[in-house]
Amino acid sequence: MSDAGNVLVTGGAGFIGSHVCKRLAAAGYQPIVLDNLSRGFRSSVKWGPLEVADIGDGARVREILNRYRPIGVMHFSAFTSVGESVQQPALYYSNNVGATAVLLQAVIEHGAPPFVFSSTAAIYGNPASVPVDEDHPHRPINPYGRSKLYVEHMLADANQASGLPWVALRYFNAAGCDPDGEIGERHDPETHLIPIIVRAALKGSTVSIFGDDYDTPDGTCIRDYIHVNDLADAHILALKYLARGGKSCGINLANSKGFSVREVLATVERVCGRPVAVKIDPRRPGDPAVLIGKTERAKELLGWSPKRSDLELQVRDAWNWYENFLPSV
Repeated sequence: MSDAGNVLVTGGAGFIGSHVCKRLAAAGYQPIVLDNLSRGFRSSVKWGPLEVADIGDGARVREILNRYRPIGVMHFSAFTSVGESVQQPALYYSNNVGATAVLLQAVIEHGAPPFVFSSTAAIYGNPASVPVDEDHPHRPINPYGRSKLYVEHMLADANQASGLPWVALRYFNAAGCDPDGEIGERHDPETHLIPIIVRAALKGSTVSIFGDDYDTPDGTCIRDYIHVNDLADAHILALKYLARGGKSCGINLANSKGFSVREVLATVERVCGRPVAVKIDPRRPGDPAVLIGKTERAKELLGWSPKRSDLELQVRDAWNWYENFLPSV
């Protein structure tokens, strides 16, 4: 065991989970990855043991908890594609909600250690105003967002019933890759905008823009992009916050600045030095026009602020990963 203790990381073979594991190890913790590898990669688990299991397998989860006795749990095991959730809602409710309920019961039986949940700004839906703070009405407009909100409700109920301390970190748009180039974003299929455009620049393929008639300055959706390492740092700060008795709550993680799809496209072309062909497709169901986050709570409670907020820097880190590893991803 490391000096700071074991931390169970569900979904630790995935994009954000693997980056969190690297940061946990650097901070003196021992990340214990629990992942069924359905969407994660064994090769991304580099900083601690891998337990290949499903969070919906209660007996297996209990065995892992009893063996490693983690001082905290970080939960990333979820399906994350808005479009897929609209097409296959039952898949999202089964995995993101049902399997998480099984995990939560096992964690509570283990003694209810601090629980840090990978949530999403999608719980807010179409914002009535921006930037969005944590008290904005929670009105998700797609099954993905609803599945994450249901888990937040489960966590609040578990806190009332069993004293489970929790923080739900509501990401806006995760971006970038490990600046050292050891791990990166490897979704298949890829649904995040920056890697889609970077891959297109490398391959000479065409990027689809889903709607150019939104009520925004250039007609394309505006999003708030946050570097994956900044997200990872926030998870460690959230774990420490709960360990010292912090109040359970939801916390936004964002840069508080938005960029349109066309602005991201121009940034990728500038960084990569290559033009990217574009075609305009119809809007996707469930996409709000603008989503920008307010982060005063993260600063106040966690002492967190983003260190890699520059969009060009995020694109450069992603470009570095894909340029070197695209043949294997």
